[in-house]
Amino acid sequence: MVTYKALRGDRRQFMALTSPTLSEFQRLLTAFARAYQKLYPVNRTVAGQPRQRSVGGGCKGRLEQPEDKLLFLLVYLKTYPLQAVMGELFDLSTPQVNYWIHRLLPVLRSALEDLGVLPERDPTHFAQAQGTSGKAPRLIIDATERRRQRPKNPEKQALFYSGRKKKHCDKNVVIVNTRGKRIDYLSQTYPGKTHDKKIADEEGIAYPAEATLNKDTGFQGYEPAVKKTCQAKKKAAPGRTHRG
Repeated sequence: MVTYKALRGDRRQFMALTSPTLSEFQRLLTAFARAYQKLYPVNRTVAGQPRQRSVGGGCKGRLEQPEDKLLFLLVYLKTYPLQAVMGELFDLSTPQVNYWIHRLLPVLRSALEDLGVLPERDPTHFAQAQGTSGKAPRLIIDATERRRQRPKNPEKQALFYSGRKKKHCDKNVVIVNTRGKRIDYLSQTYPGKTHDKKIADEEGIAYPAEATLNKDTGFQGYEPAVKKTCQAKKKAAPGRTHRG
């Protein structure tokens, strides 16, 4: 069974399964535990009714400690395995895994909001959210794809099929500020077939006028109102030599 106590001794494995470092995990854990108590007070049952039994009574759950709850959710979000696999890792039944995922996701969102690290979702507010640090923002725009279950409907299959990655997926556009090294903007979710540039065009993102925007070939022709856009060029494939 995977637990925080057993995993924290291996820093490399910890980061491989969760993404944050141990110090980042501890910072997030403080906000996570606070958010959990706020959303699910100890004097209330799961259904939100006043608790009749004293706190701590009854069977102890597998995810009793806040650190194990957070570890469980981060492992799920980082690796995105089948819920049956999560059950094997954390010694839970598949229904219990499903229950904890839906119970803990709002807690994590509340914790991230409390820490002020959630990306901006309103494209018209992005420029304002960059703040006034006095330095021109250096931004990178890119698209991310998340694998999803193959739809049964043929029309939906075609809509969510990404020919580039040969899989059915959902797609978002993200913008990273290289100075802060974090995602500052997350677009709405689009079907995997949607082109990167089309998503950026439809979002209508408002950029800081003094920003430099770096992009790849998926955004060729995308020229928002910024100081400068930079697009990396593909390297030419090395020519083959033939021996006589």
